[in-house]
Amino acid sequence: MNICEDNDGNIFVSFEHTDEAMLTENPLLTHCLAIVKLDSDYLLGWNKWRGRYEIFGGCIEKEETARECIVRECGEELGLCGIEPEYLGAMKFLMKPDYFSPIERTEYGGLYGITLHGMRVSDIYEQIKDKEEIVKLALYSQIKGIEPIAEIDEKLLEYYT
Repeated sequence: MNICEDNDGNIFVSFEHTDEAMLTENPLLTHCLAIVKLDSDYLLGWNKWRGRYEIFGGCIEKEETARECIVRECGEELGLCGIEPEYLGAMKFLMKPDYFSPIERTEYGGLYGITLHGMRVSDIYEQIKDKEEIVKLALYSQIKGIEPIAEIDEKLLEYYT
């Protein structure tokens, strides 16, 4: 049974507690995502291209490990340096054709958790390097039920409590 489906028809198939090194060796690994907690609330970013709030992350670059990818992405999207994300496991998705590929496909992604303490959303926003993609930040508790949030990303929050 699948975990959830988003409005684009993408399906979050499973979450697996796979070894991080084995995940990096998976030829279907395409991306990594980070659930970021700011004290006890979740931090989300508004993706201007998709028009919704999402968790953070992106595609793995050539010769990059899953961990290297998420550290780089958190640097670009949040301006975070010197972080040690907690590896949570592997996500399996059935993806519909999109910007990245014209065919339906199975993809894996690494899921990580990061907790920040004593910071303000506005201070984090000022550190963002890639403000072309992430144009604003918000705490989950302040936008839930009010603003559009990526369905799968909202489900992923349950994996980092």
